[in-house]
Amino acid sequence: MSFSIDTLDHLVLNVADVEASAAWYARMLGMRRTEFASRTGTRVAMTYGNQKINLRPANADPVAWFTACEPAPGSADLCFVTTASPAEVEAHWLAEGVAIEAGPVERDGARGKMTSVYCRDPDGNLIEVATYPGA
Repeated sequence: MSFSIDTLDHLVLNVADVEASAAWYARMLGMRRTEFASRTGTRVAMTYGNQKINLRPANADPVAWFTACEPAPGSADLCFVTTASPAEVEAHWLAEGVAIEAGPVERDGARGKMTSVYCRDPDGNLIEVATYPGA
């Protein structure tokens, strides 16, 4: 192989309602809403650390928006890492009325064993928030 990948820069989520999703990711995961100009107009992204999630309307023209072949809200399974304890994640979500899908449970992550708590975003995407030992 002539090259290797360093890190993920951004990913794109197809969502039914950009505003509802932006509000949820800000409130439930502490992400920051940003807007950026693109050839299709002003776009919304949620930033965290050195990464971002671009929110794409699911009904957007796939040619104009240069999207996946079959974009569908609720088809993603995302894992985010936090330094908060699993109990803190769970308590925040429960206080906000978010149902816990699973957890805290031990999982194998990119850096080894981690403890995860799961919920679903407004589109039904599975959201995992993980804590590594010693965080």
